[in-house]
Amino acid sequence: MPEPRPGNRPTLEAVAARAGVSRATASRVVNGGDGVRARLVDKVREAISDLGYVPNPAARALVTRRTGAVAVIIAEPEIRIFSDPFFSRQVRGISKELTAHDTQLVLLLVEDSGDYDRIDRYLAGGHVDGALAFSLHTDDPLPAITRRIGMPTVYGGRPEWTAGPGEAEDVVYVDADNRGGARDAVRYLLDRGRQRIAHIAGPLDQTSAADRLSGYRDVLPLADPELIVEGDFTATGGARAMARLLDRDAGIDAVFAGNDLMATGALRVLRERGLTVPGDVALVGFDDAELVAESADPPLTTVRQDVEGMGRLMARLLLGILNGGAGDGRPAPGPVITATSLVERSSA
Repeated sequence: MPEPRPGNRPTLEAVAARAGVSRATASRVVNGGDGVRARLVDKVREAISDLGYVPNPAARALVTRRTGAVAVIIAEPEIRIFSDPFFSRQVRGISKELTAHDTQLVLLLVEDSGDYDRIDRYLAGGHVDGALAFSLHTDDPLPAITRRIGMPTVYGGRPEWTAGPGEAEDVVYVDADNRGGARDAVRYLLDRGRQRIAHIAGPLDQTSAADRLSGYRDVLPLADPELIVEGDFTATGGARAMARLLDRDAGIDAVFAGNDLMATGALRVLRERGLTVPGDVALVGFDDAELVAESADPPLTTVRQDVEGMGRLMARLLLGILNGGAGDGRPAPGPVITATSLVERSSA
């Protein structure tokens, strides 16, 4: 059988001819269809390899009604996404899982509220098969958009509306045990004899920050409200919050920061005020963003969450939904809460 001429793209017909099967059979193998005997599947795959055949995405989409792409939507401005290692770790996990399943990642960022119209149009245009969305804030319009379109979606972090009455049973999300991790951090500080433990919270319009504050209050229900300051998950916000806390109460002997970046900002202010860590003030963060926590001086004691693993799990759940979900008798996917653990270093 003649080989394809250089410069000519091998066709599905050429694959079928090489394998000795019909075009329809070759198409079913290429597009992942069922009902083809294993021996013929092997022949078609061998022909694909021999000819260097690459499926035509447009033709494949007509057959499968799938684009082979997933939108990753981060409800944060670009400057936060590229300065906070949390986001790169989560996207890395998502990308690894999608790549392993030959699925393209399409990154959509939310710089301001006007971007939701663009995202709405893009999703409604059928350019992707599903969406992965994280870092949502209270009253974020994205869930309403995906529901109206009928877009299969998995969320990173517990969506705010699931905390109250009328929680939708089909909401699928992956989150860390933020509340339990916060309890572990505060108990750790108490066990080391700390008595005036302050908390730098993340933005409380996000459930991760609200849950970590709840964990702090679980352990210290009578804590002075002056010991709690809201930050913004950035190092600059952590520094501002730490300065406010010290101005309010010079007797603080420990701080639980809602993430590692805010902890590094707090560390800088403590040093500027002539206080030692952990001698004068013990400090615990949250995330275990290694490049942040390990490079701090002193290295941060922190609560670890497996951010990359959570990203992979989000993608795996979405792919399962797209490929039939519970159609094979397995339970329908639902919320997943992953464990946290305390990592002891030198700051506490």
